[in-house]
Amino acid sequence: MVNHMSTYLYDVLERLIAFDTVSSHSDVPAMEHLAGHMERHGFKAMLHRTEIAGVPQANLIAWAGPARPDGLIISGHLDTVPVEGQPGWERDPLRMEVAGDRIYGRGTADMKGFLAQCVDAAGQLDRARLHRPLVFLFTSNEEVGYLGAARVAPVLQDLLADVPRPNLAWIGEPSSYQVFHAHKSIVYFEVTVHGRGGHSGNPAQGVNAIAVMGKVLDVIGRLQAERRTARSAEFAAIFPDSPYDVMNFGTINGGIATNVIAEQCTLQASYRSLPNADPLELWREVKRRVDQIDTHDYGSPNHRATITLNDPKIAPQMLTPRGTPLERVLFEVTGATTAGGALYGTDGGAFAHSGIKSLICGPGDFEQAHQPNEFIRRDAFERGASIILEVVEKMCC
Repeated sequence: MVNHMSTYLYDVLERLIAFDTVSSHSDVPAMEHLAGHMERHGFKAMLHRTEIAGVPQANLIAWAGPARPDGLIISGHLDTVPVEGQPGWERDPLRMEVAGDRIYGRGTADMKGFLAQCVDAAGQLDRARLHRPLVFLFTSNEEVGYLGAARVAPVLQDLLADVPRPNLAWIGEPSSYQVFHAHKSIVYFEVTVHGRGGHSGNPAQGVNAIAVMGKVLDVIGRLQAERRTARSAEFAAIFPDSPYDVMNFGTINGGIATNVIAEQCTLQASYRSLPNADPLELWREVKRRVDQIDTHDYGSPNHRATITLNDPKIAPQMLTPRGTPLERVLFEVTGATTAGGALYGTDGGAFAHSGIKSLICGPGDFEQAHQPNEFIRRDAFERGASIILEVVEKMCC
């Protein structure tokens, strides 16, 4: 049973889960719904409308408090990763289900649970006590490269008009209420091998693109092994499991039949570089080494393949200086004693480009993010609004 005092909080989360806000779908109806809640709680609310990949999207800005500096942004993203085709689901992902000490549904941990807490806290807040501005910023398309944040952050001051834009942001990504002040950049790139097709009975007349892609995999894999040994002493405490650049082969596709020489093969890969590194440094090294590959395949000395690397997509890193007022308050309120590094990316990378310093701290567990049967623990969920109100009290009142 849901405690009567928590009914509104649960109602908000239930409705948010029911909105299908996978990044490729429009989030506008859900953002309009949230804007209605914030306006009823006395906040000024505005939708920053945009279009991403041909789909209407929106970011929501809701604010209250005087036009004074040194306020606070509290932020989270509304979009989720896909559920279609994800094995392991035993529940309806778009229906909130409370079972024991868990609340199930897509986005409960990452991160509709935090947004519901924000709405609940906004309803309980005595806005007359605000001495500095409080801004709630809910973003779109975070899961596909922080795209909503990248578009709204540069114009946030214009949207807030005479209210000075706060320079500190609290992002409620799933961290089990640990505090993170850094994360790595993410770079996505694609490699395509163009070979020469033909009948597999006469390999000398073709170039097998899959065979040549095998050489690409070997070159990148060796680079990955080198980076693993180049451990950074500076980031050993922040990223104890991986104080180095990490790489991943994501998908590979090539060929049409076992008796046909594969004419094309495509690899999608990514890597994450340390927060103090140029995100493109590793991509340039990948390209340099790939350019040196012998593009003959093993069955054909007569012809060569061509290898193409597309322009990479960059999701920027975050590295917030230690000792900010927000860090001290989050430590005091949550009981955390140190700040580390998140293994995932956040809107904080996009915010940093506009001079906004972010910290990550949220109620969900990272292990639940993007998983089937995603859940948030009820105790973490139910105490979230009080944590938000305490942080606001110390930062804005």
